Amino acid sequence: MLRFVSLIPKFRRLRLPIILAAITALFVAACNPSNFRTEAAETKPLILSILSDPKTFNYALSQESPNIFPYTFEGLTTLNPLTGEIEPGLAESWEIADDGLRFVFTLRENLKWSDAQPLTAEDVVFSYNDIYFNKEIPTDVKDGLKMGDKGILPKVRKLDERRVEFALPEPFRPFLQNMTTPILPKHALQESVEKKDSEGKPLFLQKWGVDTPVNEIVTNGPYKLGRYNTTQRIVFERNPYYWKKDKPLIDKVNWEIVESQDTSLLQFRSGSLDYIGVTPDYFSLLKREEKRGNFDIKNGGPATGTSFVFFNLNKGSRNGKPLVDPVKSKWFNTKEFRQAVAYAIDRETMINNTFRGLGKKQNSPISVQSPYYLPPEKGLKVYDYNPEKAQELLKKAGFKYNSQGQLLDKDGNRVRFTLLTNSGNKIREAMGAQIKSDLSKIGIQVDFTPLAWNTYLDKISNSLDFEMSLIGLTGGLEPNDGANVWKPEGGLHMFNQKPQAGQKPIEGWEVAPWEKEIARLYVKATQELDEEKVKEIYAETQKITQENLPFIYLVNPLSLGAIRNNIEGTKFNAIGGAFWNIEEVKLTKE
Repeated sequence: MLRFVSLIPKFRRLRLPIILAAITALFVAACNPSNFRTEAAETKPLILSILSDPKTFNYALSQESPNIFPYTFEGLTTLNPLTGEIEPGLAESWEIADDGLRFVFTLRENLKWSDAQPLTAEDVVFSYNDIYFNKEIPTDVKDGLKMGDKGILPKVRKLDERRVEFALPEPFRPFLQNMTTPILPKHALQESVEKKDSEGKPLFLQKWGVDTPVNEIVTNGPYKLGRYNTTQRIVFERNPYYWKKDKPLIDKVNWEIVESQDTSLLQFRSGSLDYIGVTPDYFSLLKREEKRGNFDIKNGGPATGTSFVFFNLNKGSRNGKPLVDPVKSKWFNTKEFRQAVAYAIDRETMINNTFRGLGKKQNSPISVQSPYYLPPEKGLKVYDYNPEKAQELLKKAGFKYNSQGQLLDKDGNRVRFTLLTNSGNKIREAMGAQIKSDLSKIGIQVDFTPLAWNTYLDKISNSLDFEMSLIGLTGGLEPNDGANVWKPEGGLHMFNQKPQAGQKPIEGWEVAPWEKEIARLYVKATQELDEEKVKEIYAETQKITQENLPFIYLVNPLSLGAIRNNIEGTKFNAIGGAFWNIEEVKLTKE
């Protein structure tokens, strides 16, 4: 599944279905007879940074990236970002029936949780049947595993302590990649799933929030939480029961929470950070300092994530009040209006000014590295800067201009709306400022308002109190990871969000025919095993998204990261980032 990205620079460990991106983390020394290391083990922490506090420590409820989960949890399988191959994770092997409808996974021997409790098939069955497939729990995981037109989920059952069977209702091409989803601890979470609060909702919806004592969070990955100080840092400590013998090699990582990218840059230049995602505005400065600063800038090629603006197309109401002003909702739901806005955004100038030339125009929700990406030269519609075309489309749709050049709708209402993004991200703030300026040139007034990350996420995923938004999503090789974006009931169908479990109901929610068609094609692509036909199906989805513009795509930057020379073992690339193989990374003495 995809996730929201709070930062444009990305570095992550691929244990989950490719998601939304920027990541940083932490760890301390741990010693245990079952996983003993000598006194020569590393004790110096790896120090990284992010812009804001985490929103949750509960994987099933998380929609943001960066997050703690790539370092704290693993699934049955894992994706190698260098080869694109699915490899064993917690499962040492699996068997597939000839008809492709039955998968049997065999867990590794003697797996344990970070609290020393055994990790068994019971945990796998619980994770899927009781959490991910639970209708009362709003998790995006189920969106990626709903199969066929009816959205049927696989049946999961325990065969013995180490073997689990997944029975599929029909062939499902991306199934193994979905098995990268983290396994969660039954002994720590079962009670919260079964018990309800005063409103009849599972206590699990409140479980493992950021106010939870870190020693209560049980993990199976290379690290466990050691400490969390709000607005200051998260500390990850080495999990002494991690299944890879003598791993990870770094005992502790400090994840410093900073208020802005400028602060992060200052800390890196002063030597207090070991890694920084390199944004285009910092590239020239840092490139000059590589030798003196004892670091190298790695270039992973085009980033896998997406950046875009989108309008709130939701026509529904809550408690009798429309989510969007009906006057504005009519504008936003006019295809020609969205297309005009796309033509009015000068992405070439955005690349030259904001991205310092270190990026390319983005036109698709599918990552350029994916075999299913449709390039413009093969029929994908693009919206190159053309303000005259924008004005032509607006007039065709019934809009008009007054004597001051201000855009009015046919009823004389001034076209004005608010654009939101997350504060502290200089790139997004610069993009938003340019969009405000660009749209003013076609008579639209934009009130640009950056917000704190958690406040911003609440508006676009819970209260739905927004008009236009600028954000990004993680990306990857398999488009079905975006099922939670493109299925109308999905947790990240943010341009026309259906209320998720536990949220207030919406009256009058509507789904457009083109939305239904994209969802139908995404289902069809999972059913098709002929790769050439799969490419044709996803090509059609990209044509529909570019015609209807639920998202107006902006710029695809280069994936750049500055790594200290005393850090060894990283395999930087756009898909995995800097620390996807964190358990193999080590610090040398300076």
